[in-house]
Amino acid sequence: MYGGDEVNAIVIDVGTNTVKAGYAGEESPKVYFPSCVGAITRDSDGGDANGSAKSGDGGSRDVEMADASTTPQNGGGASSGAAAKKSSTKSNRDLHVGHFALNYRRDNMEVVSPFNNKTGLYEDWDLLENIWQYTLTDRLQINPTEHPVLLAEPNFNSKACREKSLEIMFETFQPPAVFLSKNACLSSYSAGRPTSLVIDVGHQTSVAAAVHDGYLLEKSVSRSRVGGNLLNECMQRCVESKAIKIRPRYTFKRVESKQNKGTFEVKELEDYKGATKETYQRWSVEQIVSDLKESVCRVSETTFNEEEHANIPTITYELPDGAEIHIGSDRFKVPEVLFNPALVSTFPDAQSISNMGVLPLQSVTSLVMESIAKVDVDMRKELYNGIILAGGGSMRPN
Repeated sequence: MYGGDEVNAIVIDVGTNTVKAGYAGEESPKVYFPSCVGAITRDSDGGDANGSAKSGDGGSRDVEMADASTTPQNGGGASSGAAAKKSSTKSNRDLHVGHFALNYRRDNMEVVSPFNNKTGLYEDWDLLENIWQYTLTDRLQINPTEHPVLLAEPNFNSKACREKSLEIMFETFQPPAVFLSKNACLSSYSAGRPTSLVIDVGHQTSVAAAVHDGYLLEKSVSRSRVGGNLLNECMQRCVESKAIKIRPRYTFKRVESKQNKGTFEVKELEDYKGATKETYQRWSVEQIVSDLKESVCRVSETTFNEEEHANIPTITYELPDGAEIHIGSDRFKVPEVLFNPALVSTFPDAQSISNMGVLPLQSVTSLVMESIAKVDVDMRKELYNGIILAGGGSMRPN
């Protein structure tokens, strides 16, 4: 798909957590933003479904998560996300795509994903089209009719989803050419190995798939519910068990103390209550928990043992409201779930974690064994010698 220096193909990978896009032949993506979208349902009068006026009419208050004390005025602070706001012509929704658009709290805004939680495949094609539109025109700022497009697709993608993806891409953006490639094949290409076993630890699931001579062996695909989202849930339970409440940035503002200069006090805000959807509140908390996990978690070099890790030094993490939490053995215990999912039962409120999703809780090591067992015997040795780790969930240091 690399057309030389004059015409570069565009690579787009819409994952369950993030969207990565850029030019073929470059080392890293140029575009990186959440794959979930903020959606506000409109009624027939042009307002949202709950009767609120639009933000330009003195109705809802948009709050930037990075600084809750910032109140965008008409044409003011909200303009940073204005380019990402799309009024969907196929449904009665205003869609907000990208970091800036999602980081502003808007009344009655839901956070939705284009993926089906059960199948892991595209379900909301209106959202996907808007994600592609935002990627190509707002972020890459290109004319899509002048660039061929390479779309990364799930290893278990269906024929119907492939056809629908091509239909939308050609009819809406009219690129000169489109090619769909499995995630496992692209990971194998990037490592320079035509034959390999790819373990993709994603946000919602982990997928093991064998690639032989550049082609995916579909019978080898194995999936597990173990992924970044499960680790986030475990980390959140650890924090809440310490009687610490994780407060999203839009719920408070920090003001300098009048008595003690240089120190800050947290002032609770009230105007967000009643108009903030549960999905947005949950997404906001998840962003904080995810940052905590990525900052402090480490993979133990040996099998995790609660007693052996009980006396390790703690690491301090400061929450957005200034509260400090001290993470000890949990920073090794949470990533260990990837290799020993049975540890999930040891976290507080474990039953609610275990009931999430429909896929089995399998470790990444059992996925390797299961996937290789599905291929021919004469190929197994080569696959064992060429295991490739991919996905954001696999980027835990030790």
